[in-house]
Amino acid sequence: MQLLASFLSGAWSNGSGSKQVLVNPATEAAVAEVSAGGHDLAAAFTYARTTGTSELAALTFAQRGELVGALAKAISNAREDLIALAIANGGNTRGDAKFDIDGAAVTLSHYAELGAKLGSAKLLGDGEPIQVGRTARMGGQHVWASRRGVAVHINAFNFPAWGTCEKLACSLVAGVPVISKPATATALVAHRLAQLFEPLLPKGALQMLIGPAGNLLDHVGHSDVVAFTGGSETAKMLRAKLPGTRLNIEADSLNAAVLAPDVDLTSEVGNLFLGDVVRDMTQKTGQKCTAIRRVLVPDDKLADVCDAIKDRLSALKIGNPELEEVRMGPVATAQQLKDVRAGIARLAEATESVHGGLGEVSPLGVPEGKGYFLGPVVRRAKDPMNCAPLNEHEVFGPVSTVGGYTGDAAFAAAFIAKGEGCLVSSAYSDDRDWTASFVVAAAPWAGRLYLGSSKMAAQSPGPGTVLPSLVHGGPGRAGGGEELGGSRGLQFYMQRCALEGDASVLKSLIGG
Repeated sequence: MQLLASFLSGAWSNGSGSKQVLVNPATEAAVAEVSAGGHDLAAAFTYARTTGTSELAALTFAQRGELVGALAKAISNAREDLIALAIANGGNTRGDAKFDIDGAAVTLSHYAELGAKLGSAKLLGDGEPIQVGRTARMGGQHVWASRRGVAVHINAFNFPAWGTCEKLACSLVAGVPVISKPATATALVAHRLAQLFEPLLPKGALQMLIGPAGNLLDHVGHSDVVAFTGGSETAKMLRAKLPGTRLNIEADSLNAAVLAPDVDLTSEVGNLFLGDVVRDMTQKTGQKCTAIRRVLVPDDKLADVCDAIKDRLSALKIGNPELEEVRMGPVATAQQLKDVRAGIARLAEATESVHGGLGEVSPLGVPEGKGYFLGPVVRRAKDPMNCAPLNEHEVFGPVSTVGGYTGDAAFAAAFIAKGEGCLVSSAYSDDRDWTASFVVAAAPWAGRLYLGSSKMAAQSPGPGTVLPSLVHGGPGRAGGGEELGGSRGLQFYMQRCALEGDASVLKSLIGG
């Protein structure tokens, strides 16, 4: 069986100790194994802070962008290989695997282009020059400079390619070396990325720890940063363990979709809404941090919406993602299956079934009793605003709950707020006055608001797609962090500094 080695201090390390087996979540067959430990992590941090930092600091933004562009090409060249690994170890259908892998390549390409635009400078300007003296000769300029530390990236199980690369792209263009820690259960794709990337990057720019984190966090210093994607309990542990460290956290998110009263379900906007809800339930088996968990629709459309969602889900084929006809595979791990079932049971105590019961399913193409499968589940809440299981706990699987409201925009925004902070929520309307009222009230509770309308429906990627040009993150329950957003994504890895002096000198420092 393949042993997945870590890449640390410029060499591949098999580690030592007991082994953890990675499985195919559709069949539970073993696909690889990792070591429990035995890696010199202190040396890895030293290697990053010395060799990695000096190598990247010597490069301009444009040169770093070229590196990131080479990584995007490497993913494209190995696309079929990576898709196969995602199917085997992630339970992904081919479409789900492409979503993850192509998302990684697109994000890297975006930051390659950004690096090229930033050009030969090594400092990133922040705002316009400021006159601070009696004449324009004496100026001030805020700039961002690369931190002289290590970026520790702790990634989630659901997007081993995209999650790895969205952090990596920003860190490398910003000039900060990375120690990446993918989730162990689905590490096969991330391990292959490390193999592809290693010969393309300067020494020390990227290291990857495959397997348990061990004492990784014990080596984090004052100049280092930690970017984490995962559950809220782990996020709490990180905050407690690293109180003085710059942290970016993306945690749980009770994303919502709201249908405005002006929308007819048979219209283009109505179809956009239904398509987004169903896709977010089934894509990656609902294991997306951006997936729609709560659905709010006008009372007079509630029954029709439930029927329409049920109709669309009824034809869904669930089973071994290696089968061409299968459109939804298993969740990624046995623990995920247990957690999702527990979440459904909790919802069932306060809601009515619309579709899927408690997730019972007979999957196609797998041995009886094998695999981490459940079917899509739709519940209906009589009082969505005051349904605690709906508004207090994210069920991280193919589960959504629908509730009714009067159509009032302020109520819809208050429903968004009930989730106590989300990564993305969406509203569907062609009524601009309704949309304006909703956005003003809902924006403080969301990292991103997706506004579905007839004018943009044909071009829409859906709310579940994270765009590298827009900020990804959210307040409150969602972790309070921000990633991506173009040049904003670099700032987490940089230090803002106010420069004061000859205005022409300041201009030259930022490539002006």
